[in-house]
Amino acid sequence: MRASSFFTAGALALGSANALNILMNNDDGFGSANLREFYKVLKAKGHNVWIVAPAVQQSGQGGRSDFTTYPNLTSPAQYDLIPTGAPSVGPDPADSQIWYYNGTPAACTFVALDYVLPNFANFSVPDLVVTGPNYGTNLGAFVWTLSGTAGAAYAATSRSIPAIAFSASNSAASYKTITNTTNEYTYVAELSGRVVDAFVSSAPAGGPILPLGYGANVNYPRLYANWSSMDIVQTRYTGGAETDAAVAATTAGTFTWSNLSPRSAGVNTCINGDCSLPGETDTVSAGKVSLSLYTIDYSAPKNCNTTAIVQRLKPLTEA
Repeated sequence: MRASSFFTAGALALGSANALNILMNNDDGFGSANLREFYKVLKAKGHNVWIVAPAVQQSGQGGRSDFTTYPNLTSPAQYDLIPTGAPSVGPDPADSQIWYYNGTPAACTFVALDYVLPNFANFSVPDLVVTGPNYGTNLGAFVWTLSGTAGAAYAATSRSIPAIAFSASNSAASYKTITNTTNEYTYVAELSGRVVDAFVSSAPAGGPILPLGYGANVNYPRLYANWSSMDIVQTRYTGGAETDAAVAATTAGTFTWSNLSPRSAGVNTCINGDCSLPGETDTVSAGKVSLSLYTIDYSAPKNCNTTAIVQRLKPLTEA
């Protein structure tokens, strides 16, 4: 769909009556320019926003929930924002609503829900969790399983909280390098804010932003000054999606990765949802924004293939 149809008048004029308690997280670290610009945008809209994100860059961790066993940082936090020896969890000295934790993104979600928010915020359960925007896109079902930004969102969904993961086609930068509003980090943050507006303003009165067990995955191509006219397309995970191949490196017995070519049918088979939707990978490649929905339920759908497998296994399951 076009941005003009996605962003209704109500979404563009979200008022204080729709103010939310929002938890933010990512996998690029709590000093990320994308994260901090998005934080400023959401606060400017009147939301009560807290960040609990990794002390250092934690990309590629997926849903791995790894909690540090060290009570103090054994090296400086990202961009030297917190010194070695400081507690492994704590607030940014410049903003008491921005916290770091020396764990994986999913672990940061749980530390936020079970420690930071109940003890230091004026709410315990957020209305919404937003993760990212990530540096680099997270497109397709396989890459989704690798992404720490996705894992942090999925962790929130598992705890019955609506979540939206955002990923952008820009590179890593410290929030301290952002000195104006005419840059791709601010553009990504502003467009992400409008996406949140649309979810919030379209939610049923008194109801959740998303149904129980649902979340969303949003991916951006490169954004420029004309970002407000960008097409936003409802997509699905499969369709043009990539998966990995192991490639022998120059040192014997070592490997690196590349995208499998040709693309695998396995990661592009439409099993759930609307098979007429375009894939998010090809959508972003075409210079458009992709918006896909996910659910927490990995169970196979009730269809002829599932029924056939169940029938085949009856001698085993009914023994």
